[in-house]
Amino acid sequence: MEGARKEKLASVSNLVTVFENSRTPGAAPRAHVLEATHHSPGCRPPPPAGPWERPSVEEAVGSRPRTVSRRYLSSLKSKLSSGTWRKSCQPGTHLGPGMQEPEEKRIVQELLVTEQAYVARLHLLDQVFFQELLKEARSSKAFPEDVVRLIFSNISSIYQFHAQFFLPELQRRLDDWSATPRIGDVIQKLAPFLKMYSEYVKNFERAAELLATWTEKSPQFQEVLTRIQSSEASGSLTLQHHMLEPVQRIPRYELLLKEYVQKLPAEAPDRADAQKALDMIFSAAQHSNAAITEMERLQELWEVYQRLGLEDDIVDPSNTLLREGPVLKISFRRSDPIERYLFLFNNMLLYCVPRVIQVGAHFQVRTRIDVAGMKVRELTDAEFPHSFLVSGKQRTLELQARSQEEMISWMQACQAAIDQIEKRNETFKAAVQGPEGDVQKELQSEELGLRAPQWVRDKMVTMCMRCQEPFNALTRRRHHCRACGYVVCARCSDYRAELKYDDNRPNRVCFSCYTFLTGNVLPEDKDDRRRHILEKGSTAGSEQSLMCSFLQLVGDKWGKSGSRGWCVIPRDDPLVLYVYAAPQDIRAHTSIPLLGYQVTAGPQGDPRVFQLQQSGQLYTFKAETEELRGRWMKAMERAASGWSPRGPNDGDLSD
Repeated sequence: MEGARKEKLASVSNLVTVFENSRTPGAAPRAHVLEATHHSPGCRPPPPAGPWERPSVEEAVGSRPRTVSRRYLSSLKSKLSSGTWRKSCQPGTHLGPGMQEPEEKRIVQELLVTEQAYVARLHLLDQVFFQELLKEARSSKAFPEDVVRLIFSNISSIYQFHAQFFLPELQRRLDDWSATPRIGDVIQKLAPFLKMYSEYVKNFERAAELLATWTEKSPQFQEVLTRIQSSEASGSLTLQHHMLEPVQRIPRYELLLKEYVQKLPAEAPDRADAQKALDMIFSAAQHSNAAITEMERLQELWEVYQRLGLEDDIVDPSNTLLREGPVLKISFRRSDPIERYLFLFNNMLLYCVPRVIQVGAHFQVRTRIDVAGMKVRELTDAEFPHSFLVSGKQRTLELQARSQEEMISWMQACQAAIDQIEKRNETFKAAVQGPEGDVQKELQSEELGLRAPQWVRDKMVTMCMRCQEPFNALTRRRHHCRACGYVVCARCSDYRAELKYDDNRPNRVCFSCYTFLTGNVLPEDKDDRRRHILEKGSTAGSEQSLMCSFLQLVGDKWGKSGSRGWCVIPRDDPLVLYVYAAPQDIRAHTSIPLLGYQVTAGPQGDPRVFQLQQSGQLYTFKAETEELRGRWMKAMERAASGWSPRGPNDGDLSD
């Protein structure tokens, strides 16, 4: 009875759509994915249709015409969208007298309905927008394929996870609700994979910029977007609107699961599992929220830089704006204070003058004072109350705030920035990987200069271990710091300090060791960098990784040289493959989320070749031996299926 009722509702909804299309000349063809999802909650949606498929009128209503008025069709469609019709489609709604649907089941049904709609939207992003743009890029060469892949980031992995794992598990559990009234265990099993959203959210701002740039730059790119956005499948919404869905999805899970836990009876068997699942979802939401916060920080920072005129020596995405606001400058020549404006960053204080004509830049930077070495204190001046002194290497300023509270706030902000710089200059990174996978500890601070360090081998790094800029044979060569043993570039090691282990002779040292050994503060805090998304230690040792070895990188995707790369599947990130140029590198050349990929043998006939393939993306690798190739294929297949170690004794992925 229930199945027949669902089929009837779906057929009626399709009938309405077909009649509307047939009666409206030039109407856009309607895709059933989103409509079926929204109009039949609780029911399994039909397979996603292509965005260009026009539904057949004969298949839907038969060959004989029917005299149905347009007003009746509109009324019928309105009823289908109402809450009454929705309840009639949900399983278990028709209960006997005195019986009521449990609140927790209603929430699970809402979770399933929204998940169906979300998977349909992911299908639109991955299989329609992404694939159509990729096909156009390959055929017309009007815009690069890499631009398309950068815009959509890891949307293919997200789509595969929800379509093949999360949605089917929810559907099966709701279908069997009477026997197993619980979802906590399902969400516990799948929640860790939601952390893959962090990569998507971090890339969102860059994707939006690329999308705007190429929409304006390439007519072919814009034509594909316009064609899809005007279709019924897109709901007349822009690609930017659809791309926001993954950003907003994790907080939605958290809200629904929190409501589910609140509605559960105290003695419910799912209460403990549901609470644990909520904690895991909260952790995934924190990952996503942190990425959103970082994206907002960069946007605000860019707006500040625009107000400052985008001067080259100021613009740095690693900076953090701590405080800004107007102050009065106490002049030595004038009796009245002069209006000025301050921008306090984590590494510098900008003393600015407001422009009279604010076209473009709003402020002119008069002085930049480095926070390193800066001092701040209150002034006791009866003529200028609420005044304070900022003394730096570049300049000393006497400033006046508008109130005592504002003066205290500025002094506290400046002092906090000074304390943070001093703390950073006194500490070093904990360790780096040795050439054979051993953990090579840095010299303790008190040992620097007293004993010769263990040098990191040149071939174990491809970039400076201080600034992470890549080495080359002409303009950026390798040098060793004689104090800590790091491989650094000339710019980061353009300092000399006396080392006691070398009879106090001056030696080449990196800037961090120079600061520690001499006590001199550098003119610029070069080590104040934020961690890049690919700055993850290569974890060369088997204890820190599930699988690692050198692999030959075959094909044009890796560049003409087809060089060898150090490939790692880390234990703390078991679903991602990191490819490094060398085992000691801090930043990976690239990372590949393995979830949803297919692992196949290579077409070259070489038994040591294998490939990763998904949604038009193809990576080709060549192992040193057939045995190593088999281990890598097995490891990647397990990672692609969503397997991850549950404990430290699980061994590597190829076991």
